Amino acid sequence: MLDLPDDILDPPARSPVARDVARRAGVSTATVSRVLNGSAGVRADKREAVMRAAQDLGFVANGAARALSTRRFMAVGAVVPNIENEAFVRVLSSVQDRLRQAGYTLVAANAGYDLEDELREATFLLERGVDGLMLVGDIHHPDLYARIARSGIPMVQTFSLSRDYPCVGFDNAASAARAANYLMDLGHRRIGVISGLRKDNDRGGARVAGIAQALAARGLRLAPEHDIEISYGIGGGRDGFRQMLVGGPPPTAIICGTDQIAFGAMIEARARGLSVPGDLSVIGHNDSDFAPFLDPPLTTIRIHSAEIGCAAGDHLIARIQGRPVVRLTEIDAELILRASTAPPRRDGG
Repeated sequence: MLDLPDDILDPPARSPVARDVARRAGVSTATVSRVLNGSAGVRADKREAVMRAAQDLGFVANGAARALSTRRFMAVGAVVPNIENEAFVRVLSSVQDRLRQAGYTLVAANAGYDLEDELREATFLLERGVDGLMLVGDIHHPDLYARIARSGIPMVQTFSLSRDYPCVGFDNAASAARAANYLMDLGHRRIGVISGLRKDNDRGGARVAGIAQALAARGLRLAPEHDIEISYGIGGGRDGFRQMLVGGPPPTAIICGTDQIAFGAMIEARARGLSVPGDLSVIGHNDSDFAPFLDPPLTTIRIHSAEIGCAAGDHLIARIQGRPVVRLTEIDAELILRASTAPPRRDGG
């Protein structure tokens, strides 16, 4: 006869239930239910005691049953255009922190700057069950807005400002215009732009428009040969600056859609014997972690992605819990001055 260990022959232990959690935490089962459902009105010390007791006991709530009874899934969805972009990594991290504090889980997806893919990913989240949804920008598939409306869940848009929908972001045109005005104040007249994809990207399009408007206000123009749209990344930045050098005098300063693009442009400039900022001033976007450590350190537009994420998370939690919120929250971007920008050479113009 096969000799089996005693623990295999023993009957399985009973799984802990909400009553066990309540007894261990010293609260009522109703309080346990409110904590696990993310309801407001539970004191912080009691909430902490319940969560600690549940963890100690290995208690796992029946999510499907809870969702059926409360219409809550304790999950929030987020769809971003590029999950490799540092700004979007920061916003997802801060949203997740806010949600976790309120007992919610974040489920994130990448859309790749494609409205059809964004619609597909968001639809998947809506069909599987989320209590709220975070999107990026103010351009989305019409069907997505319709599906969100039918679902009845709160949605918030980030990184841009919207006239029609709840949003947490900043004025992309104004922030880019600020960079252009700074370069013109230094004496630059030939200013170029290297941006990422602008199709279905209101942030990229608005930034280029802001730069063009700032130049026009001073009697200048953004020359077509100095207005380059490329793929993202360091390689894209190198390609973009290379294209600017084909025919005509090159720009004395460029504004880039991301810090990675700016880094690529700086690499290409040096490979061609140009100095930064002596021959070429460079401004990036995002204030990435590496920006202060480049040689020279990169002047950039700081986008407060973590603050945007915190505000977006707070907005969704408040609406899920039925509390009032403001429709529009503006978190302004700021120009961070470093050594990659300087006045142009006297013969550079």
